[in-house]
Amino acid sequence: MSVWPGMVMVMVAQAQIDGVRVAGHAGRVRREIGGDWWILLVRRVSRGRSRVHRGRPVARDLGSPWQDTVASERTGWRTRAAWLYGESVFAVDYRICRRCRIGWVESPATDEPYRRCGLAAAGLAALRAERPGLIWHTLGGHFRESRPFWETVGSGIPGGYRQGPLCPHVDLG
Repeated sequence: MSVWPGMVMVMVAQAQIDGVRVAGHAGRVRREIGGDWWILLVRRVSRGRSRVHRGRPVARDLGSPWQDTVASERTGWRTRAAWLYGESVFAVDYRICRRCRIGWVESPATDEPYRRCGLAAAGLAALRAERPGLIWHTLGGHFRESRPFWETVGSGIPGGYRQGPLCPHVDLG
């Protein structure tokens, strides 16, 4: 099938419309219950000496535009994701320490046709709304090209998504 330039423009425009629509529903989240509780229990009982490894979870569609699932690459972390047409179009990993009242977000990623639709801002805002009063950080430094994004979404937010280390109650996973 050949693709003509006008068709590409229509597809990009539709992706933008769909992205904005899904961003507007970021507060409606379906959560996957369970996950890594047993791994965290083994670590706590062994005081961190035992490292349990699990297989990589498979991202699966829970049938909701916004989903909260076990993170695939970080034990003890969760992933907040936006799904469209059976595929994840935005995802960010996050971790919370209730004792220290700190939250961390890592590796936000939006598929190219859905960028600048507000998915990342809406996903991060929904996390903050669900957990009011937290200070928000990231673990790593920000790439030069992503600094304007972090400055925008971090404006007026406690912690401002600036780089901050994990507290003693949380590990990297």
